[in-house]
Amino acid sequence: MTALILLAGLAFAAAGLIGYLVTLYNGLVLLKNNVAKAWANIDVLLKQRHDEIPKLIKTCEAYMKFEKDTLSRIVELRSGAQSAQGVADKADKENMLSAGLHQLFAVAERYPDLKSQASFQQLQGRISDLEGQLADRRELYNDTVNNYNIRIQSLPDVFLAGFMGLRAQEMFKVSEDDRKDVEIDIRQP
Repeated sequence: MTALILLAGLAFAAAGLIGYLVTLYNGLVLLKNNVAKAWANIDVLLKQRHDEIPKLIKTCEAYMKFEKDTLSRIVELRSGAQSAQGVADKADKENMLSAGLHQLFAVAERYPDLKSQASFQQLQGRISDLEGQLADRRELYNDTVNNYNIRIQSLPDVFLAGFMGLRAQEMFKVSEDDRKDVEIDIRQP
């Protein structure tokens, strides 16, 4: 009888341990997938913004004949952002593109005819809206990555995370250039 109780106790303890490990495993899988989902959500907005930029450039070209360098720079930045690989590279290139777009909107202030055009206003509003959504999604991504990184580095999850091959993820960071004040020249052409 005591052997039976001992076996039942061991079976119960083994089942509890297995249940605990399954719960840890499922939690880590959930966090890993949440990081991927958060990044995919950013990627969707980046794609939408990239789709709007050629329309903006086309609208601006007719009015900004003397600003070819600014328009060309936006096209180059967009191309660089689209070809970026990895979170750090993508973050850096996208931050540069955002700064370029802000500079373009500042330069557009010199052209009242352009500013008053409905298509420009619509595109400017759409891109500004996408920028706001991107900021929110970046914050969510960083929060998700932070929770994931904490979890895979904490006991006892660190052992299971190592077994699963989970590695710390990089957060979406602002580049040093984006932390500097932007100089804007508002002289009329």
